[in-house]
Amino acid sequence: MNKLGKVSICCLLACISSFFDAQAQQRKAPAYPLITHNPNFSIWSMTDQLNASTTKHWTEADHSLLGLINVDGNIYRFLGKEEPNYKTILPTAEDQSFTVQYTESKPKGEWQSSSYKASDWKSGAAPLGDDQKHVKTLWKSDDIWVRRAFNVTDPQGINELFLKLNHDDNVVVFLNGKKVYEKAGWTNSFQYLPINKSDLKAGQNQIAIHLRNTAGGRFLDFGLVDRLKEGGPKIQTAIQKDVEITATRTIYNFQAGKVDLKLTFTSPLLMDDLNLLARPVSYITYQVKANDGKQHAVKVFLSAASNIAVYKPSQEVVAEKYETDKLAVLKAGTVEQPMLQKGADDMRIDWGYFYVASLKKDQSQQFVSPMATAVDDFRKGNTKSKSTRGTALSLNTIIPFGTVGDKEVERFVELGYDEIYAIQYFKKDLRPWWNNSGKETIENQLTLAANEYRSVMGRCVAFDKQVYTDALKSGGKEYAHLTTLAYRQSIAAHTLVKSPQDELLWLSKENNSGGFINTVDVTYPSAPLYLIYNPELLKGMLTGIFYFSESGKYPHPWAAHDLGTYPLANGQTYGEPMPVEESGNMIILTAAISKVQGDASYARKHWKTLTTWVDYLVKDGFDPKTQLCTDDFAGHLARNVNLSVKAIVGIACYAQMAEAIGETETAKKYRAIAEEMVPKWMEMADAGDHYALTFDDKNTWSQKYNLIWDKVLGLNLFPQKVYNTEIKYYLTKQSRFGIPLDSRKAYTKNDWILWTATFAPTREEFEALVHPVYNHAIQTESRVPLNDFYDANTGIRENFKARSVVGGFYMKMLSDKLQQK
Repeated sequence: MNKLGKVSICCLLACISSFFDAQAQQRKAPAYPLITHNPNFSIWSMTDQLNASTTKHWTEADHSLLGLINVDGNIYRFLGKEEPNYKTILPTAEDQSFTVQYTESKPKGEWQSSSYKASDWKSGAAPLGDDQKHVKTLWKSDDIWVRRAFNVTDPQGINELFLKLNHDDNVVVFLNGKKVYEKAGWTNSFQYLPINKSDLKAGQNQIAIHLRNTAGGRFLDFGLVDRLKEGGPKIQTAIQKDVEITATRTIYNFQAGKVDLKLTFTSPLLMDDLNLLARPVSYITYQVKANDGKQHAVKVFLSAASNIAVYKPSQEVVAEKYETDKLAVLKAGTVEQPMLQKGADDMRIDWGYFYVASLKKDQSQQFVSPMATAVDDFRKGNTKSKSTRGTALSLNTIIPFGTVGDKEVERFVELGYDEIYAIQYFKKDLRPWWNNSGKETIENQLTLAANEYRSVMGRCVAFDKQVYTDALKSGGKEYAHLTTLAYRQSIAAHTLVKSPQDELLWLSKENNSGGFINTVDVTYPSAPLYLIYNPELLKGMLTGIFYFSESGKYPHPWAAHDLGTYPLANGQTYGEPMPVEESGNMIILTAAISKVQGDASYARKHWKTLTTWVDYLVKDGFDPKTQLCTDDFAGHLARNVNLSVKAIVGIACYAQMAEAIGETETAKKYRAIAEEMVPKWMEMADAGDHYALTFDDKNTWSQKYNLIWDKVLGLNLFPQKVYNTEIKYYLTKQSRFGIPLDSRKAYTKNDWILWTATFAPTREEFEALVHPVYNHAIQTESRVPLNDFYDANTGIRENFKARSVVGGFYMKMLSDKLQQK
């Protein structure tokens, strides 16, 4: 065969191989969970290929884990991607204080040009905005115009010029009179935006910005940076062959030249063992073997960014290296350590300490370096710590595998986080569950995790198999996949602590939708997961809300919306109450606990409060006045038919609990009230082939997801006709990615769709309603941890990500469990 023929066949085989690799590597998730413990310690891969991007916190800030493997001197990257290195040209206020000229009155003339005379403009320090705690110049009007002069000596010496910008909200940016950037919308962190360095000139330059506020807050900080060239030989990329997601693990398979690498991330979130669930330690397991029948020298490198322990990259950290009897340990945390000093939504923890640990017997080498040099240090064999204080440090671990052949060799490292104090609960600082006594140490937790590695991994494998089997039986393959994606995400949106009253508290953060702590209408959709695997955790979501009312701190005759802004649980911070919504939620969930446990003692304990709330529902719940429900993004609504269902079901749940605690006459009274409401509801909501969104408009419709508890708890309030009618109608309203929430807009909520699907009369209809939600998870453009609120036509998220509400995907499994009971 001639040389050309050989080349052609080789090319063809390469193409075929690439094709099958691409087929094997189909998308499994919008984002892949790696380290998942709580809202602070939560690291994800937002791309299908693990080495295609930096790993990130759920807020999308870089929380970089970088993994390299050296095979006979050839280096391959399999985990993460090197973060770009920037040199400051014009500092932001986060880097160094500076002043700007500004005006809040629309300027005349060419205000953006370098020659413009802004003599009547004010002068103020950056950043600018409306949050007095975080800005130096207050801005509270709708518009602001800003100018900043600066000097550059050698613009041609810049490699790549980027605008470093954090703005809220609509912005237009000019450099020396030329528009270089424009965006409608806002950011929560600095964005690096490429601009042309030829627009800079030697000497004086001018940035001019117009910022317009259309909603919410106001903020502006900006500067310029140079993206530096990468040094050293280019690192090869390991070939990712496949990825598998289970309830507690994410498993990747790579080919790195002549060896195969199986990489497993395990967060052992087993809810039947609260000490294990609360232990803030995840494992990264490496399993290596040759793929060519020969022997190869192998070592693996893990670089973990100190930014995992900061809120803002400019915060200075201190790192150290030390040993225990069994472990080699790296530790990093901020110098400042502002313990529980703030609460916000788009926030990362900047107190406590991040840890990387490996077994001493594995003879790993550990060192601390600037992130910018970590890869080069590994390449050159430099293992001496260079810098243990500064910004953007790297905690580096090299694990030698020795000579590897056909027999698989396994090693693991541990990643841990000690928050020291996790939650402030009505002004009392609470330690995390694992150290409630204050006498435990993170080193002991890391050692326990190492000692129990084999048993924990075995338990996780068994649990993952059982969860998948149960979900498959309940709802089929697509449903089982969705429940798998939801498991770690839902749990990792919570923190486990013990209250001063010695009660378990399982407190959620309302991720990317306000940052509130222990939000009742976030607890409500997430509840099925916890009712199945540990109802005590659901009690831990309700107990703080009961305490808020019973202590007199919340004096209203309905349930509160939340306990504050995470991690500060000092009282409701949401702007207004949701009386019917939250009172109904609390009663229904207390009844669900009583039903699942076959024990109504928790209801008895809070009976007086439940009675106050149910009497409010009897008075105002059937035909609700104008108010918000859990779907608050849809705005206020009067005469909400689905909210009315919640009130009716809540009243019947109270009756069911009254029966369980021996209050027979009370049970009869409230059961009769609920039963009398049902035919009235059917008559008033009847819109022919469906039931309306509001009692006063028959040209509307909505998902009545609150009906599901009538079925699951065996209340038997609504006749089957209601369910048949609604499901039949919903199937005519299917969009590409699910049924819209209601007739007002195209957006939907996937948790509610899965609740609605659970009361479908047939398995075929259930699967028809689930299928578009499954498609959304594997097709959406929004590459974030499962987003539950999105456009049903485009799949693009409206808001929300990484929320606990996806625990609601387990509703069908809960329904089946209770029916079997």
